[in-house]
Amino acid sequence: MTAGGMPMAPGDGDGDGREDRGGLRAALAGLTTRGRSFLAAGVAAAVCSYVLGQADLLRVGLLLAVLPLVCVAVVHRTRYRVAGSRRLSPARVPAGSEARVHLRIDNVSRLPTGLLMLQDRVPYVLGPRPRFVLDRVEPGGRREVSYRVRSDLRGRYPLGPLQLRLNDPFGMCELTRSFSAYDTLTVVPRVEPLPLVRFAGEAMGYGDGRHRSLALAGEDDVIPRGYRHGDDLRRVHWRSTARYGELMVRREEQPQRASCTVLLDTRRVAHQGSGPDSAFEWAVSGAASAAVHLLERGYGVRLLTDTGSSVPGPDSGGGFTGSGHDSADTAGLMLDTLAVVDHSEEAGLSRAYEALRGGNEGLLVAFLGDLDEEQATMVGRMRHRTGTAVAFVLDGGAWSRGAWAPDPRGLEERLRMLRESGWTALPVTPGTTVAQLWQQADAQGGIQADAGRPLAGGGMTGGWA
Repeated sequence: MTAGGMPMAPGDGDGDGREDRGGLRAALAGLTTRGRSFLAAGVAAAVCSYVLGQADLLRVGLLLAVLPLVCVAVVHRTRYRVAGSRRLSPARVPAGSEARVHLRIDNVSRLPTGLLMLQDRVPYVLGPRPRFVLDRVEPGGRREVSYRVRSDLRGRYPLGPLQLRLNDPFGMCELTRSFSAYDTLTVVPRVEPLPLVRFAGEAMGYGDGRHRSLALAGEDDVIPRGYRHGDDLRRVHWRSTARYGELMVRREEQPQRASCTVLLDTRRVAHQGSGPDSAFEWAVSGAASAAVHLLERGYGVRLLTDTGSSVPGPDSGGGFTGSGHDSADTAGLMLDTLAVVDHSEEAGLSRAYEALRGGNEGLLVAFLGDLDEEQATMVGRMRHRTGTAVAFVLDGGAWSRGAWAPDPRGLEERLRMLRESGWTALPVTPGTTVAQLWQQADAQGGIQADAGRPLAGGGMTGGWA
């Protein structure tokens, strides 16, 4: 929740509604058409009284001129004695869902306010700008109002600053003042629930997709290793030390979560069209669904794009973050990243391939756009850097609805190339859900055939079975 924690300081409003110095000048600039008319009539009457020598006309002119000036003074003195706050519920919503914004105005002065018009600045994609008319607010009182926002387009949208329009009872002066605080509404991709499938770790009888890997503490391995700088001397294996003639320490291991990489192809040349129903938005939503589902299944998940950037990225030990209690934070970080991901200008997937060269990736789930022969060959080589690999390849011709329709035989050829490289490759057409393709991938024998295959780094894959 953000708030103008104190009453608004005296200031002037510029063209953006921001405050600066010179409040009286801004108050005079806030005269309405009625106020300016009264002031002009009063000045004209005063001039005419001087020319014509009519004292009564001078009194009328003074009355007409003083009334709007008094209203300006009243509004100028009372416009700073309110404080406002805003609260989002929730602050992160899926595309197409609604969020509610709660506004609260507190009168912190000893005098009641006049008529107030409250409005909040909202991007046009979230809906019309909300406006509320607040009647008299008693001293120390508060008023609470709320409105709903909704967007079919993911992104980060600023809300605010909150603005108050102050009026005098005669409608002579109208001033707009803004609080400095604002909030950000994050619209994340739609996350589709995916069906549960059986993972390789479960088939091996070692829990929920977990495998064993070398670590610093845990059960002792029967095979010692040479002493390294920084090793605890309490781990020295004296029998092996006497046998080999050098310090040997016990090598230890502990359970570790299976790892997974979700690869998202964001190349502009690979996706045609735009908007909430485009192929690119389907790929982003699919990547979000897969990442969240695998995190819930106990996987350490990394989100990788064709630019080579990863979220949250490998840790210093080469593993994947998002384990244990922080999986919810990792999911939130990935969704926030996918909320603002956009097309890249990359021509190929070489950077993603370089990011996968370290091996030990476990399960690889890729959401790919249109592939030419060169890129399909490179994606095929990615398979050798991972354990189990599943690719969802979008059919550009079907998504473009005839505006751009490549040879359908080209897609079949690319899928064949990926399958020959060991991928489980499925085409994606409009109307197909991620859950349907997830089940199809589980039903294909290519996944089960490679489940539990040892990796070059000595671990076991975290694929499906």
